[in-house]
Amino acid sequence: MGGTGVAAKKRLAITLAGVAVAFLLLIVRLFWIMIVQGPELSEKALLQQTQDTSLTAYRGSITDAGGVVLAQSGTAYKVMLNPSQLCSAKYKDDNDRVALELSEILQMDYDYVYSQVQKQNSKGEYYREVILKRQVEREAVDAINNRQLGPGVYMTIDSKRYYPNGSLFSQLLGFTTIDGVGQSGLEQKYDKYLAGEDGRMITETDAVGSALAYGAQEIIEPVNGYDVVLTTDSAIQSFLEKALKEALVVNQAETAQGVVINCKTGAIAALSSQPDYDPNSPPRDDIATLNALSRNRVVSDNYEPGSTFKIVTLASVLDSGAVDLNTGYYCPGYHMVNGERIKCWKSGGHGSETLKKAVQNSCNPAFMQMALAMGADTFYDYIYAFGFGTTTASGISGETSGIVTHQKYMTENTLARIGFGQSIAVSPIQLATAAAAAVNGGELMQPYIVDRIVSQSGEVILQNSPTAVRRVISSETSAKVRDLLESVVAEGSGRNAAIPGYRVGGKTGTAQKYEDGKVAEGKLIASFIGFAPADDPEYVCLILVDEPKVGTIFGSTVAAPFVKQVMEETLRHYGYLPTESVETVSVPDLVGMTIDEAKAALKANGLSAVYQDDGADIVTAQVSAANEIVQKGSEVLLYTDHTGIEITEAEAEMVTVPNVIGRTRLSANDELAKYGLKILIDPPDQSGVAFRQYPEAGTKVEIGTEVLVEFENAATASIGGTE
Repeated sequence: MGGTGVAAKKRLAITLAGVAVAFLLLIVRLFWIMIVQGPELSEKALLQQTQDTSLTAYRGSITDAGGVVLAQSGTAYKVMLNPSQLCSAKYKDDNDRVALELSEILQMDYDYVYSQVQKQNSKGEYYREVILKRQVEREAVDAINNRQLGPGVYMTIDSKRYYPNGSLFSQLLGFTTIDGVGQSGLEQKYDKYLAGEDGRMITETDAVGSALAYGAQEIIEPVNGYDVVLTTDSAIQSFLEKALKEALVVNQAETAQGVVINCKTGAIAALSSQPDYDPNSPPRDDIATLNALSRNRVVSDNYEPGSTFKIVTLASVLDSGAVDLNTGYYCPGYHMVNGERIKCWKSGGHGSETLKKAVQNSCNPAFMQMALAMGADTFYDYIYAFGFGTTTASGISGETSGIVTHQKYMTENTLARIGFGQSIAVSPIQLATAAAAAVNGGELMQPYIVDRIVSQSGEVILQNSPTAVRRVISSETSAKVRDLLESVVAEGSGRNAAIPGYRVGGKTGTAQKYEDGKVAEGKLIASFIGFAPADDPEYVCLILVDEPKVGTIFGSTVAAPFVKQVMEETLRHYGYLPTESVETVSVPDLVGMTIDEAKAALKANGLSAVYQDDGADIVTAQVSAANEIVQKGSEVLLYTDHTGIEITEAEAEMVTVPNVIGRTRLSANDELAKYGLKILIDPPDQSGVAFRQYPEAGTKVEIGTEVLVEFENAATASIGGTE
C-alpha cells in the first residue's frame, strides 16, 4: 500500500513536471511569437488582410506673372496588379488572357506584362501590389474595365504633368520624370516645393484580396505641392521666341538666344534658346538631343561678348574719370600694344574721332585706349562690380560664372583686348544684367525668375522682391552712357534697332568663337543689346545669333533687327506710346528681285541695302521683312543663294606660320617677324640650326603668336640623319 502511494506521488510529480515544462515551452513559444516575431507577423497579417494603395499628390502649378498656367498636373490613372490574387487558384488559369489584353491596350511588351502578373519576391511570395503603368489616360482605363479582367487588375488615381503652351518657356520650365519628379529646369530646381507628399488608402480585404463590403478603410490624404509664380510674361516670351526662330532660320545659325530683363527691378520678363522642344513629349530616347535642346544657354553658356562688352568699358572709364566726353582718339585701323599690332574691325580705321563717334563706330583702338587709361586695377574693380566672374543668383539652375582671367596673369595686351570684348567670357544673363546697371542709374540689380511660391490655401511660402546688389557707377555716369548708346542707334552702327517714335539705345557685337583653345575660323556670334525708353529705361533685350552661316556678319544686321522687333512689341504691349516724331517708310518686298533691283527699290524708299553677292543674284530673303515700318535711313539685309560667310568686325588678323626649319636663330627670328609672329626659344641658350617648330609650318594663327623653335648644331644634326 505504501509502495503504491509512493509510486503514485512520483507519477504525479513527473506529470506536474511535464505539465510545467509544457507550460514553460508554451510561454517561451508565445513570447517568441508575440514579442520576437510579433512585428513581422503583424505586418504579414496586415498585408494579407488589407490593401495599401498610394494616393498621388498633385504637383503644384507654375504660372507666369499674369496667371497664365505654364505647367500643371492633370488627372491620370495608374494600372495596378495584385499577383497574389491573380495567381490564386480561382484566377490563375486566366493569366494569359490578362497579360495579352493589358499588353494590347497599354501598348506594352507581352512578356513583360506577363512577368508582372506573376511577380514574386526573393522568398517566392507573390507581390500584393505592382504598378504596371503610370499616367494612363481615361480611354485606356475604360477599355481595361470593359475587358473584365478580374479584381487582380485595378486602377488608382495618378497625375500627369501638362504644359498647356507647348514649347513656350521649354528650357526654363524643364520637365519631370514619369514618376513626377523634376528632372530639369525649374521643375528640378524647385522640386521640393512643387512635389507635395503622397497619401495612402488602407482597405480591409478577404483571403483573395477583394475589398470587404463592410470592411474598414483608412485614408491619409495627400498634401498637394505649392504653386510657383514667375516674373515672366507669356506675351513677351512669345515675341522673343518668334524673333529667335526667325533669326535662326534666316541666318542658318546653330542657335539663337535671347533675354528680356526689367532694368529697374531685375525681374526676368522672358528668356529662350532656339531650337527648343515640347516638354509634353521630350525626346527621352535620344539623350544627346534632349540635353542639347533642354540646355538653357542664356545662363549656362560662356562666350566672348565682343563689342557688346564695350558698354561695360564705356561706363567704367567715364565713372573712373580716366576720360571724359571731350576726349578724342585717332584710329589708323589698329593700335600697337607692346609691339603687338591689334586691328580695328574697320580696315583703314576711323581716323580722328570724338568719344561719341568712337562709341558710334564701335572703334576697337579707342576702347583699347580706354582700358589702358584705367589700368588693370581700376578696370578689374569695375569688371567685378558689374558682376562678372560670379553667377547672378537668378534662381535658374545651371548658371555659369563666366571666365575672368586672374589679374596676376594680366598683361597690357590682354587688358587692351578686354576693352573691346575679347579675352573675357560671360554668360548672356551676366551681360544683360551688367548692361541694365549701366543704364538704369548705376545700380546692379539681382535678376530673378521666381516672384513667389504659394500653398494651395493661399499662404505665401516664399516672396522675392527687387534686390540691389551694389551701386556700380554714379547716376550721372549712367545718364552719359544712356545718351552715348542712344546715339549708336540714332546715328551709329545700331540704326537697325531704331523703333520709329521711340527712344532706343544699344550696342552691336560680333565675337569670335574658340575651339580647342584656338580661334575657330569662320565661326562667329553676332549680337545686339538694346534698351528702351532710352531716357528712362524699363527693359533691356539681348539677342545672340550663334554661327550665322549667311550674310555680312555684323551684330547690326544679324541681331539688331530682331531686338527691334521684340522691343517694339514689348513697348506696345505695356502701353508705351510713341514720343518722337520721325519719318518712317514701309520696307518693299524684295524677294525675287536682283540685288541691283532691290538696291534701287530701297533707295526709292529712303533705305539702303547690306548685301554680299553679285548685283545679278536673286534675293531669297530679307531683314527687315516686307511691309515692315522702319525709320527712314535704315538698312535692309539681303540674302541670296550664294550668300556666304564674310567675317568682319571681330575677325582676328590671322597669318600662316612660315617654315623656319634649317635656319639660324637670327634668320628664324627675322622670318617670323615678317609675319608678325614672335620667336620663343626655351631653353634660351640653344644654338645651331632649327630642327623643330611649334606651331608647324602652314598652321593659321593670330598675329602676335609665339612660335617655339628648337635648335641644334649643324654637325650634330647631320650625324643624326633623317628617316
